[in-house]
Amino acid sequence: MFLREAVRDLRTTGAIAPSSRRLAAALTEPVRAQSWRPLAVLEAGAGTGSVTRALLPLIGPGSRLDVVEPNPRFTQHLRDLVHDYPEPAGAALHVHESFVEQLDTGCRYDVIVSGLPFTNFTPTEVEGIMSRYFELLHPGGTLTFFAYRGTRVARSILSSRIEAARHRLVDDVLHRYRDRYSDGRVHIWGNLPPADVWRLRAPVAAGASLESVASGLSEAPRRTT
Repeated sequence: MFLREAVRDLRTTGAIAPSSRRLAAALTEPVRAQSWRPLAVLEAGAGTGSVTRALLPLIGPGSRLDVVEPNPRFTQHLRDLVHDYPEPAGAALHVHESFVEQLDTGCRYDVIVSGLPFTNFTPTEVEGIMSRYFELLHPGGTLTFFAYRGTRVARSILSSRIEAARHRLVDDVLHRYRDRYSDGRVHIWGNLPPADVWRLRAPVAAGASLESVASGLSEAPRRTT
């Protein structure tokens, strides 16, 4: 299924293979570290469920997991996966066929796990997604996402000037968020291709800090080609 969808639309699928177990473990570590207490967890861009499978055993009584995926074929697969999993007492498991920017569950989250292929999007789209993530996080909540290693160099060699410039601007957006909110990074070599997993922490004074980062993003000079 993954390969079929990658051939159909590599831009939104975003990879040539599903996330490895090591990558999934690194992305879900903040959930594992707090699994002793009820948590609200959001997974965005779940694909065929490689990371969802790592999350499900960590969702205990009283916790909530919302899985978001816009691809309808992936969504049906995810619904089957969640349906077949024994739901813990008092837990709530939901699968949404939606873009995360349009998600409205009325809930804020302790942990957000992102599987979205940021380097395939425009800088404006990435700014919108990251802003939405921080709107959805509880103050002090954690966002994890990954970036494949070496993609910037590869695109500068193999892609057109326009594509290489778009990739560079997307990386600039993510760099600003990492600069402000980074809580650590892990290198994952056991993945195809290798990846970095970033962990970002929402500030306690979320409103003021988000206004500040939004201002910084809007005022930053744009590169032109």
